[in-house]
Amino acid sequence: MQLRLLAAFALIAPSSAVAQAPATALAATYSYATPVAGSWSYRATATGSEAVFANTAAQPQITIRCTRSTRRIVIAKPATGAAPFLFVWTSAQTRNVPASFKPATAQLEADLPAMDPLLDTMAFSRGRLAFSASGTPALVVPAYPELSRVIEDCRI
Repeated sequence: MQLRLLAAFALIAPSSAVAQAPATALAATYSYATPVAGSWSYRATATGSEAVFANTAAQPQITIRCTRSTRRIVIAKPATGAAPFLFVWTSAQTRNVPASFKPATAQLEADLPAMDPLLDTMAFSRGRLAFSASGTPALVVPAYPELSRVIEDCRI
């Protein structure tokens, strides 16, 4: 009887693996999340190029910008305040990228070298990408070729 009681408690008690699961479980749900409605656009700029994902109201939700002279790529997301990291989810990798808040543009920006492997996983992500910062809901967007084009612009 005691063995059965202990076994029952073992089944309902949270294990250390379950206690650590929320972050990874949340990231796993992005695989099935429906991307926000909107579209990507690409344009050449004086310093390189950029891809912008805008929602159906034409408001930019995420910008991927290449500065050719420095071979750097900035991921910019509208924000109301500072956050230490921009969380990036792809179907192959997740990472917290150090970020800084730019009050003049009201954007949280993460700066990466053009050869960073995270950019490859963004370019080849299966169907969607997710971006979030502390205290904000995740932005799930479709993975489109415009993003790959900006990455390649910075690498040539």
